[in-house]
Amino acid sequence: MSALRITIASVALALCAGCDGQLLGNSGSTDVGGTTGLTPTPNAGAAGVSTTPTGEKLDCTKTQVASAPLRRLTREQYDNTIRDLLAIEGHPSLALAADEKLSAFYSNSISPVSRLSVEQYRDSAEDLAAAAVKSGLDKLVGCTGAEQNAACADKFIQDFGRRVFRRPLTTEEAARYRGLFDANQSRGFGEGIRVVLQTLLQSPNFVYHLELTPAPAGVGVTPLGGYEVASRLAYALWDTSPDVELLDAAAAGKLDSKDGLRAQAERLLKSDRAKDALSSFHLQWLGLDGLLDSNKDAALFPQFNDALKQGLRDETTGFADFVIRRGDGRLETLLSGSFTVAKPEVLALYGATSAPAADGTVQLDPSQRAGLLTQGAFLSAHSHANQTSPVHRGLSVRKNLLCTDLPDPPANVNNNPPVPDPNATTRQRFEQHRQDPSCVGCHMLLDPIGVGFENYDAIGRYRSDENGLPIDSNGELVSAGASSGTFSGGVELAKKLATSPEVRACVQKQWFRFSLGRFEGAEDACTLAGLAADFEASNFDVKQLLLSLVTSDAFRYRKVEP
Repeated sequence: MSALRITIASVALALCAGCDGQLLGNSGSTDVGGTTGLTPTPNAGAAGVSTTPTGEKLDCTKTQVASAPLRRLTREQYDNTIRDLLAIEGHPSLALAADEKLSAFYSNSISPVSRLSVEQYRDSAEDLAAAAVKSGLDKLVGCTGAEQNAACADKFIQDFGRRVFRRPLTTEEAARYRGLFDANQSRGFGEGIRVVLQTLLQSPNFVYHLELTPAPAGVGVTPLGGYEVASRLAYALWDTSPDVELLDAAAAGKLDSKDGLRAQAERLLKSDRAKDALSSFHLQWLGLDGLLDSNKDAALFPQFNDALKQGLRDETTGFADFVIRRGDGRLETLLSGSFTVAKPEVLALYGATSAPAADGTVQLDPSQRAGLLTQGAFLSAHSHANQTSPVHRGLSVRKNLLCTDLPDPPANVNNNPPVPDPNATTRQRFEQHRQDPSCVGCHMLLDPIGVGFENYDAIGRYRSDENGLPIDSNGELVSAGASSGTFSGGVELAKKLATSPEVRACVQKQWFRFSLGRFEGAEDACTLAGLAADFEASNFDVKQLLLSLVTSDAFRYRKVEP
């Protein structure tokens, strides 16, 4: 390892370790995940006052936000950011440690940074910088030939540095990077730029979501700086770093007001780059992020190949994007719409014969398909390789759509599904969960939901019988508040969930967790109350929910830690 590499790695490790000690250690108390009973509902009483479901009054005239942990970029955010900074496609983040999970979503805010992690970021930065310089130095720095001099290097450090750090470099930072360039330009202008670039890409200012705008002494909650808001907004709605227009808006103070912030949020949502964040949310929320790596028994499901898996994944992400950005935006449509934007291989799986409409949508049989939960991606991802899984399907609905916290299974539990029996249906075989005293407590909450999807096999095909026996897809939502009750089949369940107050409240929380990388805390109760009121007023339009979220106190402010 060269002396330069040793210095960079040591500095990065020290900075990361320092950040972990000061900020990560203070973040543990934010993981309350809806167990506090403080999910608020608007109260028609005095202005600025709301109540919790238990009747506790909240004073929403004061700005309150819970602690926010220090987070590193997720793998997906890293890849998207590198793509937009360097025009390098692919998955360079595969060289980094796997992401941590916070509930359904990836958020790297728990594990401390190790020396191995620092080395992984260093190696990735070196590879990316070398590739960027090799593939197009002129385009990277914005100057050619004789113009490639110290002045061009200074401009690159200032302009590109602002994009990498998502804020302007300080005078001291710019001087240090100019020093790196000077120390290496004897081997050529490109070599000096390469060293600067690889150093920028392994800085904590790039790797972390840093929010360090100074706050006045004694202040408990302080507004985020404009660049910090820009970074939050870009990663929430684009899953990547801010573009130049958003950084310029931050510099001009346009993100300091709700109206200015909302205008930029609307611009971001209109852009096709919003597809990345919408796709990421729905894949993680529905537990589909591992779909492309899943496999089925080839003898039973020979058509479950890479093309079909990609088609199923694209159907779900395309459908969500269509509804939210091009359609009516309503949660009810997401969960019960009987149309798709799927590719031919998926349409063949569904037996769909309708011709595409002018907007590209294809109508499906409304007795068989209704929204995200009856799409092949959800149904196949929550099945076994050789059979369906009422448990996995029910668990996903219970945890991710109803936000129910469930205890871990007993340590000695047998997780193997019942062996397929040619003389019985899956429902009959899984009845044992309801009979085992150690299982019945949780499985009474899961299995009656999951059996409602039994008309769909392990890759999402519709079926009326199994092994020559008629399928019983009658189910029940147990202990689900106003959503509780019986239903018949996946379509009826989807429609029941689509108008469920519990699901609406859960979706608000899930977008909160995804966008902010943390659980909601007690001090976020007023933000949640405002989101609930705005969501209802918009007829449960998810796009309007996002606009309300990014202009909320929890998004625009941070709690000042000691």
